[in-house]
Amino acid sequence: MTLIAITALLLLGIVVALTLRALLLPRLQAAERVGDVQVYGYVSTASDTVETTSEDGRTLQNLAASVGTALARRYPERFNEDEIRSRLTAAGIYTFPPLAFVGARGIAAAVMPGLVLFSGSAFGAGFPILVLGSVVGALLGWRLPDIAVERRGKTRVAQIDRDMAELVDLLIVTIEAGVGFSGALQHAAGRVTGPLGDELRLTTQEHRMGLSTAESLSNMMARIDSPSMRSFVRSILQGEQLGVSIGQIMRNLAAEMRKRRRAAAEERAHKAPIKMLFPLVFLIFPSLFIVLLYPALVQIGESL
Repeated sequence: MTLIAITALLLLGIVVALTLRALLLPRLQAAERVGDVQVYGYVSTASDTVETTSEDGRTLQNLAASVGTALARRYPERFNEDEIRSRLTAAGIYTFPPLAFVGARGIAAAVMPGLVLFSGSAFGAGFPILVLGSVVGALLGWRLPDIAVERRGKTRVAQIDRDMAELVDLLIVTIEAGVGFSGALQHAAGRVTGPLGDELRLTTQEHRMGLSTAESLSNMMARIDSPSMRSFVRSILQGEQLGVSIGQIMRNLAAEMRKRRRAAAEERAHKAPIKMLFPLVFLIFPSLFIVLLYPALVQIGESL
């Protein structure tokens, strides 16, 4: 019985590791490609080990894409490819196809009930528990990848929104030093780190490949739909159309972004007491009451 339980746990760990590898491998490849873009162009040489890893990832991705295509054909109204692609892009997953992501969710929803049944049988669980665990496993396998991508996208967009003020300050200094806007953006792409730096490097690479500044900035705004990014791109585009000084636009934009960031910080500060209420009521107050009231109750019981 113990051997069966250990085997079930090992199989569960292998499936989880393979699923995470299939989801994270395109992101790692995209990060490596962005690093190559920072220098110039795309690097075509790679080692044999990298090629082997790419082949394994491609096999899993092709399997997930086949499953996702079948699901999309059967339920076309439930899977909007453009919407899924925008969510993956917002999360920083540039190269993973939307239908492959749907297929990965379907595979996880099919595998998780089998693992739950196998593990439950190994531990001697009853039939109702096995049925309930299978249903819960299927729901978790279907929803967890979607929730993970959504949370990662929100975190990434929020981080980009916070870093936009520093980007505008860097652009102001560079532009007032006599550098054009395109050169200032390329300089900032080499200095800024994190998700915003990745987006800037992709934008400058699109500009090098022939797109205009307006088109590359519009593509960046389409990938990252945040208030600060919309204000930044629209201000630049309107300034170029109207012939207004870019330096003055950047200064006004910097003041606006800092006001917005201050307002967001005040909003989070106002929400803090409400968020602290639940831990106080359900965790701290019961322990405090036990420590304070238990000796008194014991003394009252002994006196009675």
